[in-house]
Amino acid sequence: MVTPPMPSSPFSPPPLLVFDLDGTLVDSLDDLTAVLNRLPARAGLPALDADIVRPMVGDGVGALVARAMTHDGRVATPTDVTDYLAIYGAATAVRTRPFEGIPDMLEACARRGWRLAVCTNKPHAAARTLLESLGLRAYFAAIGGGDSFTSRKPAPGHLVATIAAAEGALGRAVMIGDHHNDIAAAAAAHVPSIFASWGYGTAAMGAAADAVATRVADLPEHAARLLGA
Repeated sequence: MVTPPMPSSPFSPPPLLVFDLDGTLVDSLDDLTAVLNRLPARAGLPALDADIVRPMVGDGVGALVARAMTHDGRVATPTDVTDYLAIYGAATAVRTRPFEGIPDMLEACARRGWRLAVCTNKPHAAARTLLESLGLRAYFAAIGGGDSFTSRKPAPGHLVATIAAAEGALGRAVMIGDHHNDIAAAAAAHVPSIFASWGYGTAAMGAAADAVATRVADLPEHAARLLGA
């Protein structure tokens, strides 16, 4: 049973955990790879392997498609991106699943009074559909997608706007992600960050994070320490 986010207070907003999506909350690599391999522009080409796609993830759909095309010695077009979004829209959660321990961690954080939000470079509609498909949408007070605001990670404005949408406060928020974009956005917004080492990013991407989590279950403890809670 999902515990709804704690209602806000005009005097003291509850602490807020802001999560990246792909590679942090969910393992979506197989679905992202499958969609890339179904692009009409890649017809007749050797299938991309998930290990090849892994480092391509994190900068949004345009960058993902461009990197896949570059791997094949081609240049991505707007049509390729449109095709990707159309195919992915019908296949957001075929094999995508939350990482082990994520649902329990979200429930534990909600019960402790943490407010939760998502800040992802994935388009808002796709992010929302994915979270709904996995039964996780009700945990989050806001979803800041890559097309929700005028900027996206690593720009700090993406994180700042997501925190505002969740009725949180910069001094009471923590960013959690597996990519250097997450850590860079947090640093620029003066928000502490936790690197999710189980995700798609390399260990070097987490070098500048304020904490590194090796287990999902450790996230609440790291976040509480960073906020002095």
